[in-house]
Amino acid sequence: MVTASLPDPPTHASRRLHAVRALWRDLAGRSARFVAGVRQAWRRSLQVRVVTITLVASSLLVGGFAYLIADKITNILLENAETDVRLRLSNGSEYAAKQFNLYSQPQEAQLQDTIDGTVNYLAGGDPTQTSGVVVAITADNFAEFIEPRVSPDVPVRSVIGDELRGTVASGKVAHQIRTGTLGGGERTKYLVYGSPVPTKFGQVELYYLVPLARQDATAADARATVVATGVALVLLLGLLAALVTRLVVTPVRVAARTAQRLSAGLLDQRMVVSGEDDLALLAASFNQMATNLQRQILRLEEMSRLQRRFTSDVSHELRTPLTTVRMAADLIFTERDEFDPAVARSAELLQAELDRFEELLTDLLEISRFDAGFAVLDSEPTDLVPVVHRVTERLAGLAERVGVAIELDLPGTPVIAEVDPRRVERVLRNLVGNAVEHGEAKPVRITLGMDQNAVAVTVRDHGVGLKPGEEKLVFNRFWRADPSRARQTGGTGLGLSISVEDARLHGGWLEAWGAPGQGAQFRLTLPARAGDRLTTSPLRLVPADATLPFGGPRDGGLLAIGPGSGAGALAVGPADAEPAEARP
Repeated sequence: MVTASLPDPPTHASRRLHAVRALWRDLAGRSARFVAGVRQAWRRSLQVRVVTITLVASSLLVGGFAYLIADKITNILLENAETDVRLRLSNGSEYAAKQFNLYSQPQEAQLQDTIDGTVNYLAGGDPTQTSGVVVAITADNFAEFIEPRVSPDVPVRSVIGDELRGTVASGKVAHQIRTGTLGGGERTKYLVYGSPVPTKFGQVELYYLVPLARQDATAADARATVVATGVALVLLLGLLAALVTRLVVTPVRVAARTAQRLSAGLLDQRMVVSGEDDLALLAASFNQMATNLQRQILRLEEMSRLQRRFTSDVSHELRTPLTTVRMAADLIFTERDEFDPAVARSAELLQAELDRFEELLTDLLEISRFDAGFAVLDSEPTDLVPVVHRVTERLAGLAERVGVAIELDLPGTPVIAEVDPRRVERVLRNLVGNAVEHGEAKPVRITLGMDQNAVAVTVRDHGVGLKPGEEKLVFNRFWRADPSRARQTGGTGLGLSISVEDARLHGGWLEAWGAPGQGAQFRLTLPARAGDRLTTSPLRLVPADATLPFGGPRDGGLLAIGPGSGAGALAVGPADAEPAEARP
């Protein structure tokens, strides 16, 4: 028989510990969110920073000033109390000396009565009264003959310290501040003054105990008043700083919002100008800048429109004479065998240049349509395998002429995507043509891949490659890596620019990688379904046989390597989508 042991039920202590941990996590999360909110407000709001700095600085200043004022008031009250006690002590000592000089021996019978009467007289009231000034006479040198007397009759031993008694007994006037309880009342702070009283039979000691409760209450009221005034002043300064900062920050915020609207294309946005102060001058200057900017942008847009229209009109107007020249050139080219060799060669050159001129006009018309925003995508489900075969067959003659072998790496199954077959074929024709032209008689490899979301084609050559920084220029119009290099295909210089626009029209990417001596690779990635957004590509951009100068892993990711690194990659795609890491 097999018995399974069940876990012990949680104890009360474990449940309590779990609850404490949960509470601590909740408090930590709330604190982190609060701190994050405060930091965000501090970074983003100039008004918050100014008000906070004003409050902190004014709090320190007002706090220090309040401390000095309260300390000064306390010292003044204490000095007044000390002055009053010293005057009383001086007068009391003279009076007591006159009374006690009537006796020459401390053991005389009437001396104790005289001491009692003197203490009561100096106390100035009923000896049973336990509030106000306390007067005490002691005779430490004649303790066996003279008993200490206190008026009012309360125990003062705890208030008159031994150090003070010793100092007065030695013949000096001394004082101290002590806190104690007299007659069972509350603990009170007392100012204690003691003075020796010389007599014929020796010295007795006179003490005045003055409560400082009234002075303490007055000082506390003064401190409370100063603190309340300081707090009100700090809050007033904070409010004033907030108002002043708001007066300054509000136009700045309005200017920022207006600038954002201007950057978004709303060129008619302006700031409201009110008054004649510096902020009004700022608003007026901003509006003038916006007006000039709008005027310049409109002028540039008009110039761009006229330029595009000029290009389009010229391209269309050249069609008619080009057709006539083409017909004449075709006739001459057909009859070239009947001419002498020089004229025949001229006919062949004329035919080739007319072909190139016609391609240039076609590309200019296509570019003008892209610039004008009139390009239309005719998407339809298309198998890209036959498209790649058609491009390869069309460029086979050129490849054979320059000694470049075109290798295909295509799936055995159809690769279906919703694309415009005419535009995709044109992009591949441009990429493969460039690869053949710059292949340096080395093989050019075309690879086709797909996944659930995208299709991709890479064109790899092993020619001279791209220098650092050239991957940013390769898609510019009429750009050539080597201006002195003769074109094998008679291209127009607009092929890659049109290819980029075709890729963008599909919502795809056209990316380039290259390194000196290692050739180059271009990758076209298109969404499998029209309108989808790309996140990854089925094929890597960096070739598997590439040698990275820094020895890093070839994980197929996009490279962004600056000058001096020897390799680079550039992704060109829609403005709202950036290429992600390509999967191997």
